[in-house]
Amino acid sequence: MRNFDLLIEDMETVMGEAWGDLGFHEALAFLNQPDAKALEFVAIAIDETDESNLEMISDIIRQARGRNIQVILIADDVSPIALHSLLRQGADEFVPYPLPENELQAAIERLRKPAEPAPSATNNAPTASGRDGVVIGVQGIAGGTGATTLAVNLAWELTLTDKKNPPKVCILDFSLQQGSVSTFLDLPRREAVYEMWSDTETMDEDIFRSALQSHEDSLWVLTAPPDILPLDLISPEDVSRVLELAQSLFDYVIIDMPTTLVQWTETVLTASQIYFVTIEMDMRSAQNTIRLKRALQAEELPMERLRFCLNRAPKFTDLNGKSRIKRLSESLEIGIELQLPDGGKPVTQGADHGLPLAASAPKNPLRKEIAKLATSLHELGKAEAEAA
Repeated sequence: MRNFDLLIEDMETVMGEAWGDLGFHEALAFLNQPDAKALEFVAIAIDETDESNLEMISDIIRQARGRNIQVILIADDVSPIALHSLLRQGADEFVPYPLPENELQAAIERLRKPAEPAPSATNNAPTASGRDGVVIGVQGIAGGTGATTLAVNLAWELTLTDKKNPPKVCILDFSLQQGSVSTFLDLPRREAVYEMWSDTETMDEDIFRSALQSHEDSLWVLTAPPDILPLDLISPEDVSRVLELAQSLFDYVIIDMPTTLVQWTETVLTASQIYFVTIEMDMRSAQNTIRLKRALQAEELPMERLRFCLNRAPKFTDLNGKSRIKRLSESLEIGIELQLPDGGKPVTQGADHGLPLAASAPKNPLRKEIAKLATSLHELGKAEAEAA
């Protein structure tokens, strides 16, 4: 605890005198004593200097879990690989150090809540259909360009494209840090999502389906995990396994990507039939588009799958706006294939209430454009399926 003065203060504030400070060797010895049964939880504080002791720390976590003692992992500048390894041993909570205000208290309160009942593996999520669904990636070229709005509303509109035989649709929130699909659809973030990501090697169809939640029993959702996690906590292999399962269960798999390029961006891009990139008519979008093109071309990745979407596009009657779009397209050497109108305040209000635009503002111009896109995608998919 020598490097964790703020943690000591927080422990004293939350626990008073009902706690103690032990080294790793002492903790292992204590967990084998009868007095250990009285422990409510173990808080393990580590920094980069402790990575040489990962096996011992893993032993502490396993010993605690074996005695039904919960574990809070508090990490300061620990590598993602080490953190991933320890979380997979069974830590119940992860808190970064320095601790955000009141975060230790919040973590302890979460531990004290009754355990969430495990979702039934026989929930109403679809079962394997024997064919691969269409994967559609959505990524913002910068924050606030409407990527999540597009992803969520496109997924919902796809569920509405055929009333007689509605397609099976899911949306996967791959933004492990700022993912807000759950907010847009008023769904809780559940530990089952983290548990699924932490061990995809043993994941089967039942585990994957149990991590999903439904919105109005029509759209299936894999939310972001409850806690902020490193983006490289998951690997390309993890992402491939999840995508393969999702494609076997659903006709359409919509992926809301983080704005950051990560190891597994290539995995999603390669798996996607279409990869929407949302931009705006500003300098940051223009510069980031150039950088994205450069990065993909350097790795010889499939640029042809990108579909650039202009968010808050000028109105049809704005002739000056149309000429600006043309100049933007020519200067960046990209095709702007989708122009999304500015939906105004109803877009934010709908998201705040956890409702797709079709429910909160059905006549909104942005909703109408996304509905047209969903219809055209579904008709194209049906035509290709019939041709095959």
